[in-house]
Amino acid sequence: MSTLTVRLDPHVHSEGSYDAHDPVELILEQAAEIGLDAVVITDHDVIDESIRAAQLAPMYGLVGIPGVEVSTADGHLLALGVEKLPPRRRPLDETAKWVHDHGGVAIVPHPFQRSRHGIRKRRLAAYHEKSGHEAFDAIETYNSWLFTGYKNRRARRFAARRACPSVAGSDAHKVGYVGRAYTEIEIPDMSRASLTADDILDAIREGSTRVQGRRTPLPTSTKHYAGAAGRKSAYYAKQGALVSAILAKRGALKSGYYAKIGALKSGYLAKRGAIRGAQLLGRFASR
Repeated sequence: MSTLTVRLDPHVHSEGSYDAHDPVELILEQAAEIGLDAVVITDHDVIDESIRAAQLAPMYGLVGIPGVEVSTADGHLLALGVEKLPPRRRPLDETAKWVHDHGGVAIVPHPFQRSRHGIRKRRLAAYHEKSGHEAFDAIETYNSWLFTGYKNRRARRFAARRACPSVAGSDAHKVGYVGRAYTEIEIPDMSRASLTADDILDAIREGSTRVQGRRTPLPTSTKHYAGAAGRKSAYYAKQGALVSAILAKRGALKSGYYAKIGALKSGYLAKRGAIRGAQLLGRFASR
């Protein structure tokens, strides 16, 4: 059996994040369309949509991996492969230990960029000197949301000097940016049909990763953006049609209900009127 190359975007935000708006169904559809094997929804300090995405992923031909971008006392940390929200505002090493204890992988995203809650270099170096890879499993050395590339280069040098595994992620907050950066993972003696989330997480821990974050050629980007825009329009059109159908059905049911109530009320009033009329006639006849 030959070596399997897996393409993973481990850092994507959905409408579960306060600063993103696209549903996980649309993100999964885009990931499958552009040839990814897995995508991890890593919303800010919430995990419900990520768990739902992991459950839906096989329907799109993808491997489901839940995750979250959790706020530690030192900065943001990606927790991949966990199904519960890690404790917030705790030191990096404590949070990473929690992630490891729950079977997950801890990845440091966009390090050194304080405007986006990246962990400071001196803090990251101190944790690595103290605990080595126990403090974190990998560093995001290419984040496609960083426009100048300077912080990516710093992260790459930091990881190389300490022999830390590197990953790349799009950090997409819009569906069209999914997969702009991704991680290639080499897994020997593996078939795509038998690939699991645990296989991918183990490969990250072992450092069997390759960063793919080169700038996408303009024609390819245009094609992907256009495809994403078309899928987004179709998705919301479908959702709008479903909502309209639901509202129409509710309206019809409500109209039928009130028509039935009206008919019953009319019949009741007519019956009361007939009884009252008969009573009056009886009184006049007895005089």
